[in-house]
Amino acid sequence: MKRAELEHLLRAAAAIANEQEFVVIGSQAILGQFPDAPESLLVSIAADLYPRHAPERSDLVGAAIGELSMFHQTYGYYAHGVDHTTATLPDGWAQRLVPIENANTGGAVGWCLEVHDLAVSKLVAGRPQDVRFLQGLSQEGMVDRTVLEAQLSSVRVPPDRLRHAQDLLRRL
Repeated sequence: MKRAELEHLLRAAAAIANEQEFVVIGSQAILGQFPDAPESLLVSIAADLYPRHAPERSDLVGAAIGELSMFHQTYGYYAHGVDHTTATLPDGWAQRLVPIENANTGGAVGWCLEVHDLAVSKLVAGRPQDVRFLQGLSQEGMVDRTVLEAQLSSVRVPPDRLRHAQDLLRRL
């Protein structure tokens, strides 16, 4: 997914949910801070997002422009309607959100996770696609290990899950 495609999704989601602000929490949040992110980080065709002030309207977005929708069939990418509990994030993440707002968003604002917050969520999730994404961030020099360690220590997860995320970070 390219930045213009995320902007298109934000514009469409705003019309569907009758909301103007969305939080983008999945890997495509990288496009907030890095509009021209490397191709290796842009393999997903889905943007995980939810209306910032009405997360319950996320289902409307998913139903209208989600996976297998006419929108998806037409454009080849889609919005995955999620909520604030989908990603495990470090303390203070909401104060570090990076906005996307321009003519292409049609007045909508996409509040994207800052790269370290995004990386922490991927460390905690630890799925194979998350590991590949983290390897790409690391190889491109887009994250600072010291910041990641500090932010990872602030997530509220069971100790075994935290240890797993810390081990993954050490291996990267």
